[in-house]
Amino acid sequence: MKLDEHIKLWNQAAIKIWDIRHVVMQPGELLEDYMLPSSGFIYSVRGAGHLKLDGREHEAQRFHVLHGGKGMRLDVWAEEEFEYYLLLYRAVYALPGNKELARLMERHQPFALQYGFLPEEPLPLLRPLELIRKAWQNADDLDRIQIKGLFYQFIHELLRQMKTQGIKVSKPDLVTQAIRYMEEHFQEGITLETLGEKLNYSPRHLSMRFKEHTGASPIHYLIQIRVKRAAELLIGTDAALNEIALEVGYADVYYFSRIFKKHTGLSPVRFQERERKKRLSEDRPFILSEISIGTGTLRRYIGNYDNHYQYKRGGSVRMKRNTTSGLAISLLLTLTLLLGACSSGAANTSSNAGASASPSNTTESASPAQNDGGQASPAEAATRIISTEKGDVEVPAEPKRVVALYMLGDVVAMGVKPVGISDVYEGAAFEQELAGIETLGEWFEPNQEAVLALDPDLIIAPSEDTYNKLHEIAPTVYIPFDKMTTEERMNMLGKVFGKEQEVKTLMENFNKKVEESKEKLKAAGVYDKTVSIIEGGKKQMSVISSKQYGRGSQIIYEYLGMKAPKVIQDKIDVATVGNGENVSLEVLPEYTGDYIFRSSWMGMDDLSDNSIWNSIPAIKEGRLIEIEFGLAYYSDIYSLDKQLDFIVEKLLEKAPKA
Repeated sequence: MKLDEHIKLWNQAAIKIWDIRHVVMQPGELLEDYMLPSSGFIYSVRGAGHLKLDGREHEAQRFHVLHGGKGMRLDVWAEEEFEYYLLLYRAVYALPGNKELARLMERHQPFALQYGFLPEEPLPLLRPLELIRKAWQNADDLDRIQIKGLFYQFIHELLRQMKTQGIKVSKPDLVTQAIRYMEEHFQEGITLETLGEKLNYSPRHLSMRFKEHTGASPIHYLIQIRVKRAAELLIGTDAALNEIALEVGYADVYYFSRIFKKHTGLSPVRFQERERKKRLSEDRPFILSEISIGTGTLRRYIGNYDNHYQYKRGGSVRMKRNTTSGLAISLLLTLTLLLGACSSGAANTSSNAGASASPSNTTESASPAQNDGGQASPAEAATRIISTEKGDVEVPAEPKRVVALYMLGDVVAMGVKPVGISDVYEGAAFEQELAGIETLGEWFEPNQEAVLALDPDLIIAPSEDTYNKLHEIAPTVYIPFDKMTTEERMNMLGKVFGKEQEVKTLMENFNKKVEESKEKLKAAGVYDKTVSIIEGGKKQMSVISSKQYGRGSQIIYEYLGMKAPKVIQDKIDVATVGNGENVSLEVLPEYTGDYIFRSSWMGMDDLSDNSIWNSIPAIKEGRLIEIEFGLAYYSDIYSLDKQLDFIVEKLLEKAPKA
């Protein structure tokens, strides 16, 4: 990093003094494995000592200055009586609106750099440190202003002498720091956020750097460390499974077993039995071998969910389908190979090019960014800027590893095949198109580690909560689907993926089909009839009272423009969000129209023998239509297109016979 850039970034920082310590060590005394809690300067003022900062050794004679970043490990050995100051500080970046400086700050991380030198003029550096130390004891708010001023005097003098002497600064070995920390703390609850905090880097920057050097994400690496240790304990001890799980950082023994099986292909018990038998039959010591982190077949960190009922808005319940592959790879567990893999990277094997069904048969290739002359240059085609509620987001021009949450059918309709998706409900219109793709949990609460493990280059987030959880992992576009019309949402997605023309054609085809459907319904004498949408059972029914609720409401009430009974239609006309009117079965007849759509799922109440239910005219006369929960749950364009087909077909089937 150029020193002028280093100085420029210091000018943009807001500084807080964390601590100052004046230390005198006796000959032969050792300070070992001290992890710097923040960035800091070590300034030796008397005697001689050996300093080792993150593995780099420095001979600290009188008036030697050394800078290190948060999370670096410091070892000090006093060759003779050794006196030094340790000044700890924290820096906050203050770069409003300056993207160039922001990128420079993220790329170089000036407060995490390691550098040291022998100043030609040592006393101007010593003086402010002595004054800071004196003022630090029992300092009040006014004293802290003085301390901050003295700190800037020290920094000014330091940078002036570095510039005069031509001193260069170098980046710390971030990946080595991260690996060392995980190996020493794997029993703790480490997340990408906490690891980034420890090392003073953003989670996104840390993940990118780690992936570049090892071919795996930090969380992948951590899991393999834990699995390796668990394998050693399973074979070499008689510890109970819950004890081993706790020892390697998992409080939930069931979850630990799933993780272990995913990475070894065997449950912990089966693995233990197999390896102990192998050891006895071969009459030799057990040798662990481990997968190279650089391989491209590394399994992703994602739990397999059993099918279970999931409660949704309005109390509906539906079976959830797991699309995660059950395949597991064999665990090879040699630490030498593990660390040796740090020099290689894994190639991405997923892309957007997979074929997918679409209501308008759109093309799959992304449109390149264009310059003023209408041609795309390589530099311009690399990224595009998308304006969102969260500010401008720089996204890849042709994203290859997309994570999409909730708006799954929208991306499918545009010919985009994601690498990660939120859980898909059984019966969803796009279920087959997304079969086999990694599932990441509910769209409103995705598994952050699972998203990170996929190494996405673009994330589509449907809510502020998901945006806040994921935006540091990769470029994240927040699309508030509940605040936008379908056209607005699709136009924005078209800009994100460079598929504006495809979206235009898609929406034109859809709107044309809507108009054709209206004519069919009018010709059949159905269009002017009332329609109710309900879900629930014997104890309570929910009658849909808005166009934004799903369950077919958007197609029936918005696009087709059909009406509900007046008691419901009055509410639909003024509703701005998705609503359902909860009513008892006794008063349900007052809310039912000429045709009834009932959201259905496995295990719902059977009302065929209920007298009140059977007294409703639409039920008695066979105008009840059951619509699959999975099909009717989603409001993306692909699902809306399929819902339109289903709803019109069923209404025409139930139309009065001529």
